[in-house]
Amino acid sequence: MTQLTFRERPAAGQAEGLVVLHHGRGADEHDLLSLADVLDPERRLHVVTPRAPLQLPGWPGYHWYVVPRVGYPDQDTFQAAYDALAALHDDLWERTGTGPGRTVFGGFSMGSVMSYSLGLGPERPAPAGILAFSGFVPTVDGWQPELAGRERTRAFIAHGRNDPIMDVSFARRARELIEAGGLPVEYHESDAGHHIDPAHVPAAIAWLRGTLP
Repeated sequence: MTQLTFRERPAAGQAEGLVVLHHGRGADEHDLLSLADVLDPERRLHVVTPRAPLQLPGWPGYHWYVVPRVGYPDQDTFQAAYDALAALHDDLWERTGTGPGRTVFGGFSMGSVMSYSLGLGPERPAPAGILAFSGFVPTVDGWQPELAGRERTRAFIAHGRNDPIMDVSFARRARELIEAGGLPVEYHESDAGHHIDPAHVPAAIAWLRGTLP
């Protein structure tokens, strides 16, 4: 199994929770470190930013899976990334002593897909929350979201209506799916494109404080 490279931003004191931020397509483990300080300015939380395992010829940065069609990851590369992230999350929980119930998975774009996947994955522990910027719940052979027993997992979904990469309909479907499973969802849309809209950040900060109080 591939061992993932990652960066860490420790809490200022005793960590009150763990946040794992998964970067988007073509980025790396440094990409969301600055977002950690924005979301957690008081440095209450231990933040980890893993690097995706794939490098694709002709494409910069790193990727979690191959994209034959948006919304439908390639099965083999998705499963490899899923297994590697599961191992990393398990190791982090053991090493830090912070369990799933005090953990938020977050990310942007393809990183949000992996946050949904591990946060809702069959036989995976239920995290405290899923923070999804511009992503989707994937459709992929061999994986189905498991919502039963996750009613305490909170979700924050933010997406731009003018996103040319991942249509806003993906966010709306994710909201419907997760709410139907009985999980609390905070949902935000704006006229943004494929990026984290600064207008959504204050709500994300408040949501994170409420999820990991």
